[in-house]
Amino acid sequence: MEIRRGRPGGGPLGGRSIEVDFFRGVVLIVIVLDHMPGSTLSHLMLHAYALCDSAEVFVFLGGYASAAAYTAVLTHRGESAAKMRFFRRCWEIYRAYLLTAVLTLLSGAVLAALHMNRSMVDLTGWLPFASQPLRAAFDILLLRRQPYLSSVLPMYVIFALCVPFAVPLARRSPLTALGLSLAVWALARPLAALFSIDGVADWAFNPFAWQLMLVLGILCRVQPVSERFQASSTARWLTWGAAIAVLAFAIVKLFVLTQPLPGAFKQNLSPDRVINFIVIAWLAAQFVRMGSIARLAQRLPAVVTVGRTGLVCFVAGTLVSLIVDTATPHTFHGFRGVLIGLGGDLVAIGAVLMIARGWNGWKGQQAGAPARGARYG
Repeated sequence: MEIRRGRPGGGPLGGRSIEVDFFRGVVLIVIVLDHMPGSTLSHLMLHAYALCDSAEVFVFLGGYASAAAYTAVLTHRGESAAKMRFFRRCWEIYRAYLLTAVLTLLSGAVLAALHMNRSMVDLTGWLPFASQPLRAAFDILLLRRQPYLSSVLPMYVIFALCVPFAVPLARRSPLTALGLSLAVWALARPLAALFSIDGVADWAFNPFAWQLMLVLGILCRVQPVSERFQASSTARWLTWGAAIAVLAFAIVKLFVLTQPLPGAFKQNLSPDRVINFIVIAWLAAQFVRMGSIARLAQRLPAVVTVGRTGLVCFVAGTLVSLIVDTATPHTFHGFRGVLIGLGGDLVAIGAVLMIARGWNGWKGQQAGAPARGARYG
């Protein structure tokens, strides 16, 4: 994929990629739906037909966007400014993590006090926190415990610190960057045990494993596949092979795997998840190359806005999923239950779109002009 300014077939102009923002917007909405147990649309999302899910897409796009942002600052303001940009970003993500953790725990406390949605109370981690609040708060501050939906953000805190080193290495020597990333991924479990983050209950995502998705995103930005190769017969064969592989993974997920896979598979980014994501990403890249995604994004600008306000929508989305799921009755089944779940989905999607639009408008007013998404959120 190349950086575009939102026009099909556009060349690299150093601006944002409307395709990346669109994909990020879709993923952020999917994350909200996937964390609503009563959701109807969540049964149609990627995790239902593949061994990977929105998490791989989110981290990969985060790597792509981070490389684009680092390169842009490096070009216009120099290396020191580019590094400081991501050191500040690390602090921003850490604060967002704390806010998300607080909102999650407060939601659990309110639901527990009102004797509502007991399953969601358990997910928020409120009861263990209430039994030992000081110790639990200290563990949250040190990233040793991450309440429910905040669990992905500690990984991003670490990744933000790594970007100033990973991007220059990927620019100079992509094979070295990929080889080093693969080595860390292969040793992810012992490294996690060494740093005492090997418990699924404490770290839902092993950063030593998931850095592979980040690095793949970075490499796709700084070392993109040439248009000439993508138009070649070899690429066409790869596309057919990827399509067959995607279908095969879907068959396995739908008809072979009758029980959910162990949580450690996702926590440590198992090889089958990586392979399934890569073949899906290759097919997505072909749609990007043909301009199909840019045209779709131009017809759905509200989704693009969600992608451009990523961190805000992620944090606000935690509340949206908790509130909508609590307000949605779970006592109905069959067709009526599907309709009620779908209604909750539409409310959640509408809420996320409104939050993104409101935040984007407020930022535009703060800047004294309409927000144009000058940097990756």
